[in-house]
Amino acid sequence: MHFTDIQAPTSARHVLGLSGGKDSAALAIYIKDKYPELSAKMEYFFTDTGAEMKEVYEFLDRMEAFLDTKINRLSSGKPFEHWLKVHSNYLPSPKQRWCTRVMKIKPFEEFIGDDDVVSYIGIRADENRQGYQSSKESIQPVFPFVEDGIMRGDVFEILDKSVGVPKYYDWRSRSGCYFCFFQRQDEWLGLKRNHPDLFKKAKAFEDNEGDGFTWRQGATLDEVIEKAEVREQENIKKGIITTDRKSKIQRWQDIIDQEEDEDDDLEKPCFTCSL
Repeated sequence: MHFTDIQAPTSARHVLGLSGGKDSAALAIYIKDKYPELSAKMEYFFTDTGAEMKEVYEFLDRMEAFLDTKINRLSSGKPFEHWLKVHSNYLPSPKQRWCTRVMKIKPFEEFIGDDDVVSYIGIRADENRQGYQSSKESIQPVFPFVEDGIMRGDVFEILDKSVGVPKYYDWRSRSGCYFCFFQRQDEWLGLKRNHPDLFKKAKAFEDNEGDGFTWRQGATLDEVIEKAEVREQENIKKGIITTDRKSKIQRWQDIIDQEEDEDDDLEKPCFTCSL
C-alpha cells in the first residue's frame, strides 16, 4: 500500500515537521510538487528550542515563502538554560536525550493533542535510520521518500531547483541546536569558526553549568577542537578538503557520514531534530 492510500480516519490531520534540515525541507517540496492534493491539507511545524543557528531561521523563512503557507512555530515555552537546571545541570547526551523529549517531542504532542495524525517523515530510501519520536498511538508515521525511492542525490536536486541548500551545509552535516552532542569533531571546529559566539556559549555550558559533564563523552571542547585541527591538516594533505562550496557539501554528505572514527559517536541523531 502506498503512503497516499493509508488507512486513516477522514478527520485525521496531516503534519510534516521541518527541522531546518535538507531532508524534511525536500520532502515538503516533493509533496507540494508530486502530491498537490495532499500538500493542500498539510500542516507544517517547526519546534524551536531557542538554540538554533540564524541560518536555520533564514532557511525556514525561505521555505514558508516557497510553500506559500504558514509554518507553525512550536516551543517548550522555556529556554535550554531552564531545562538544564530542571535536569540537575546534566548535559544531554546520546544516552540521555532529555532535550529532544522536553523541547521537541512534548511541544509536538501538545500541538496535535488527541487528534488522529498522519506524520510525514523525511527518512530517505538510501538510509537505515531510526529516531526518537512520539509513542502516541494516534500518530501514524509514513515515509514517502522510502516508498518512492528518493535518495540523497535526489534531495539535493530537489533543493537546488527550489529554495537552495541551507548555508550551514558548508561545514555541517545536519541541522539542530548549535551545541548538538551528535556533532562530529569537524563540526565543532566549524561552529567555532563560523559562530565563535555560539561556540563560546557551548563551552560555557560545559565549563560552568555541566557539573563535570562534557558535550562529547571523554573530551572537553578544547580537546575536541585540538583533535579536529589535527585531522583537518591530515585531510588537506590527502586532498579531501576543498574551498568549493558544492564540493564541501558533497564532502559532508558523502564522506563524513560514512567515516568511521573511534572518537566519534556512531549513533545517529534524532530525526525529530535533524532531518
